[in-house]
Amino acid sequence: MVLAEKFAAQASSMGHTTDIVDLMALEWPVYCNKLAKGGFRPEDVKDVMARMDEGVGWVCIAPEYNGSLPSALNNTIAWISKQGDDFRALFNNRKVGLATHSGGGGDYVIMAMRQQFGYLGCNVIGRSVTSNFSKEANPETIESILNQLCA
Repeated sequence: MVLAEKFAAQASSMGHTTDIVDLMALEWPVYCNKLAKGGFRPEDVKDVMARMDEGVGWVCIAPEYNGSLPSALNNTIAWISKQGDDFRALFNNRKVGLATHSGGGGDYVIMAMRQQFGYLGCNVIGRSVTSNFSKEANPETIESILNQLCA
């Protein structure tokens, strides 16, 4: 959350509004076809989608888990993609910036997010933020990503 708050503070100083969606707070069950075909939908999936849809662009911040995406991110995308007939509807042409604060370098999660969001139809910004306990997030990169998202 610290890195998300840095992005939010920088965006605010640039005159933009933000909304941080904490995926770890959602507590959704793991997506599976059996639940979906049975009509189950997480109670707040439509609310999360509405909050996401209000944004001109998103910054997706995720830690690297075993060289890839954290399960909460993958699970959220799975549930969102099963709402309606067009699984890319929320993602198409959405600008997305990527960032990580990971125990290691974080390069693998950035690559995985780039691939995932690109597949969903997003316009992923080329520059990303990688930070860890010995490397602070670069404020100039945060500002650059926000400028590109809000252009």
